Amino acid sequence: SDEALRLIRVTQQSFFEGMKYAREGYRLSDISAAVQAYVEANGFSVVREYVGHGVGRQMHEAPEVPNYGKPGMTIAVEPMVNAGTAAIRQMPDGWTVRTADGKNAAHYENTVLITAGVPELLTDPEKSLV
Repeated sequence: SDEALRLIRVTQQSFFEGMKYAREGYRLSDISAAVQAYVEANGFSVVREYVGHGVGRQMHEAPEVPNYGKPGMTIAVEPMVNAGTAAIRQMPDGWTVRTADGKNAAHYENTVLITAGVPELLTDPEKSLV
């Protein structure tokens, strides 16, 4: 539907809004605030129970939400956006998650290397973060 397509586009763009702050001198909370502001300005809501994460040898490594950014830090930024309320519910299989109100949701993720200059998008090096 048109609304589902708009949800997907807003979710993807919210990632790039956050990437404007994925550089030395900013805090991860600056990335989060930019994602949230863009999503909510477009009439959607951000899931609170799931977050981006550090990237290393294990799945979903720390840091979840550090208070600083530094060159060399590699993180996954992954906005999860709901068309309705931010509330979610986990299904009995322990893996599947659905929106509490049954409306659509979208997810967009990339792995980002924080540098002293423009952050490097590791999962899609053809896309510019400038």
